Amino acid sequence: MADIGIDLQKAAAYLTQGELVAIPTETVYGLAANAYDEAAVVKIFEAKNRPAFDPLIVHTHSVSEISNIVQEVPDAAYLLAERFWPGPLTLILPKAEQVPLLVTSGHDSVGVRIPNHPLTLDLLRQLPFPVAAPSANPFGYVSPTTAQHVQDQLGERIPYILNGGDCAVGIESTIIRINGNEVEVLRLGGLALEELEEVVQISKAQVKTSSSNPAAPGMLSSHYSPRKKVLLGNIAENLLKTDSARVGIISLQQVFPEVSREQQIQLSASGNLSEAARNLFSALRALDQQPVDVILAEWMPEQGLGRAINDRLQRASFRG
Repeated sequence: MADIGIDLQKAAAYLTQGELVAIPTETVYGLAANAYDEAAVVKIFEAKNRPAFDPLIVHTHSVSEISNIVQEVPDAAYLLAERFWPGPLTLILPKAEQVPLLVTSGHDSVGVRIPNHPLTLDLLRQLPFPVAAPSANPFGYVSPTTAQHVQDQLGERIPYILNGGDCAVGIESTIIRINGNEVEVLRLGGLALEELEEVVQISKAQVKTSSSNPAAPGMLSSHYSPRKKVLLGNIAENLLKTDSARVGIISLQQVFPEVSREQQIQLSASGNLSEAARNLFSALRALDQQPVDVILAEWMPEQGLGRAINDRLQRASFRG
């Protein structure tokens, strides 16, 4: 199994040697490799069993370093960076030549961000290269929000997990593509649309799904899925169609008396959508380990981070 600790020198040494290290961020734990080392990046795809058509996000520690990763930084990108970095925002920009096409899955653009976690920022400052880092879990499964989640899923495939505690946001970054004057949301995430619209005008916010060759990570129709079937909709109605003894429930606040309390998780007793987002992936993991056949989940309010939660639940419930 992987070592778990807070030794930045050990983590930096592994990454410099072309090995993989799981790193904490404010969103989820990432599986990091030297973004400029194609052989190291290959190990990410192998460890996760991730298809090569699904691009990776490159992480660095400062806006000044972004110029080494992308060809140009538009004015809108600078405005967003000034307001939201470090933070749960990924920008899709034309890639620099030294970024391997393997990182971008053949696209001429690359996703970049500055994560808001002190331990990982310290690590990135020690490295002479940025890191490519998708979520540190087997491809398609629920994203990890603790070091133990990573250990449970990938511990036998990687040498080191940098332990930064529980992730503060709990769902992946919001992804934006900037093309001239157009600012398009490609993936809903830990930064709400309302916050973005305070800084830039969003041209398109209709998030699309794809079965192959997505423009950005997290755009596949089926993703973030537990092993158990997820049924999304009105929980009370869906309970009538299922055996209440064999179901798990994920709701925002409501409790259903016909189902065992051990098989129910309320994401936020107060109805706080940021708290609900932080608890979502842990809830899916917990119920996946319960003796249930199906997980019933409900739609969240379409506001703030509720939109991103609904996006994750919809992809988790997709069965093709």
